[in-house]
Amino acid sequence: MSITQQLNLGKKRLYRRYKAKKFLAYFQAHTNTYAQAHHLKALYDEALSVPDIVGLCIGTRPDCVSDEILDLLQSYTQNYLIWLEYGLQSIHNKTLKLINRGHDSQAFIDAITATRYRNILTCAHLIIGLPYETRDHVSQTANAVAALGIDAVKIHLLYVVRDTQMEKMYRNGKYHCLYPSQYADWVCDVIERLPIKTVIQRLTGDPHPQELIAPTWALNKRATLDLIHHRLEARKTYQGRILGQSG
Repeated sequence: MSITQQLNLGKKRLYRRYKAKKFLAYFQAHTNTYAQAHHLKALYDEALSVPDIVGLCIGTRPDCVSDEILDLLQSYTQNYLIWLEYGLQSIHNKTLKLINRGHDSQAFIDAITATRYRNILTCAHLIIGLPYETRDHVSQTANAVAALGIDAVKIHLLYVVRDTQMEKMYRNGKYHCLYPSQYADWVCDVIERLPIKTVIQRLTGDPHPQELIAPTWALNKRATLDLIHHRLEARKTYQGRILGQSG
């Protein structure tokens, strides 16, 4: 389907479910700044021409943006809400190399720095449960993201997907999934390190049942969210606590 057809279909679904009347066009899958500026402009312009679309959310990699692309996105900000979502996953270069990200943490820092003063909102994607990362590793990533003044974060659980290198590691006993209680506590560690102005857009992921190998508890999103909320209450903690902030 064309972008227009996709958006019109999505609008109908969201209106039925939420009675939503205004929408953001989400360029989510793959790397949505990885093309020539004139090609991207045609795609973005088509999305913004659809009635009731008031902005763009664009998912990309920190090593796939340029000043030309950022200038294009900045040109929309006077009339539209523009979000640029960067996949960081971890601030630790050893981890990024292990999972074959293809970029280091400095690429992320450089991308955020280049984006910051263009009136483009930034969102960082983080993964909890990466191979060989400890609770301290996750906290260090959260501290780094907090220091960069990012507008939002999306937190994901690492789960093992069929026919991947992660499945081989899991089958060979080289990777062990987090328990629900571990994940909830590590998420709370992240939350209490984020400034109160940072929007938390996601607390866990949504694996496809047909692709998921482990952990099976990842399929019960409501239980995971409830556990996170209970852990926050039990620890008497909240967003911004480590920074001395309160809402």
